[in-house]
Amino acid sequence: GLMGSLLVGTSFAKSLALSLNIPLLDVHHMHGHILAHFIDDGQEKPSYPFLALTISGGHTQIVQVNSSSNLVVLGTTQDDAVGEAFDKSGKILGLGYPAGPQIDRLAKLGNPRKFEFPVPKAPDLNYSFSGFKTAVLYFLQRETKKNEDFIKENLEDICASIQYTLIKILFKKLEKAVIQTGIKQVAIGGGVSANSGIREHLKSMESKGWKTFIPPFEYTTDNAAMIGISGYFKFLNNDFAGLDTTASPRIHM
Repeated sequence: GLMGSLLVGTSFAKSLALSLNIPLLDVHHMHGHILAHFIDDGQEKPSYPFLALTISGGHTQIVQVNSSSNLVVLGTTQDDAVGEAFDKSGKILGLGYPAGPQIDRLAKLGNPRKFEFPVPKAPDLNYSFSGFKTAVLYFLQRETKKNEDFIKENLEDICASIQYTLIKILFKKLEKAVIQTGIKQVAIGGGVSANSGIREHLKSMESKGWKTFIPPFEYTTDNAAMIGISGYFKFLNNDFAGLDTTASPRIHM
């Protein structure tokens, strides 16, 4: 499994580091998603400080990035991550896993204002998504009781409305973070940043004076390049790890 391969990889890295006297670098997975913006692929890169919205199956965070080694979490999810909200909603709709890309594809064909879903309340710059999934479940149970073909007949509109609401939840707090910090450079990262609705909405915020940064598709999901660039910055900073470091698949920032 993941843990086994992580630990095998870690022990191999340690023995290699010891035998060749190579420094060991410990890289934070979510830092990788943020620092992927600095991979040299001809794109304009953000300058410090900037805000990063990290969105994936396991994380939803707003991070103030002051330097490659100084990242401050301003807000985080208190329960589900936004990726889980997409996938759990998709599961209720009978879509396969992962459901996010399918909801994105179907949402393009539907009316985002057709059905209204609640925006969960969470303090400060934090997020909450577990209540959203429950609201979708209850809504669909109620409607299919009246018409058993409700999902089939309205799938595109349901997906569009789900995606519209999740984007609204994400950007409500992100806008708040921009106002509170005065930082108008905003980047997204993590698997869910491949979502076309989120990408388009972020771009549209340039009309409010934001400068936005969207990673190429190949750097949105987990990839070796983002871990490489994180290690590169750590190497430049002489930020080496002790050989007692162990891998953890569930670490949060």
